[in-house]
Amino acid sequence: MANLNFNKAILGGRLTADPELKQTPQGVPVTSFSIAVNRKGKDAGTDFINCVAWRQTADFINRFFKKGSSICLTGSIQVRSWNDQQGNKRQTTEVVVDEAFFVDSKTDGTQGGFDEPAFQTSQAPKFEEVASDDDLPF
Repeated sequence: MANLNFNKAILGGRLTADPELKQTPQGVPVTSFSIAVNRKGKDAGTDFINCVAWRQTADFINRFFKKGSSICLTGSIQVRSWNDQQGNKRQTTEVVVDEAFFVDSKTDGTQGGFDEPAFQTSQAPKFEEVASDDDLPF
């Protein structure tokens, strides 16, 4: 039997709060946040998924996303355990974000208040009409 080992999460949702950029004692940027993802079907509801991003990804998320912003992200699921100050064992499950992507267009005003459109087109492309496909070799 093949050794099947992979851990990939692809999520799309809305930030539940403004992300807050922090730094480790070594100066590495990190941000923790959660996103709300709506479930469909018979078990409709909302899941709140904890996420953590590091380095440039953390900077990007803090710069361009805020509470309520739609976000698409890829990453891996991680389970961490630790002992709290009272000696109780704690555990959390979170997505370690590798990439984050815009979902809303810039004109929606949800990505930091941009006013310009994401791209501009002056006119539709002009195509040349081909008379016949009889000369094609396939």
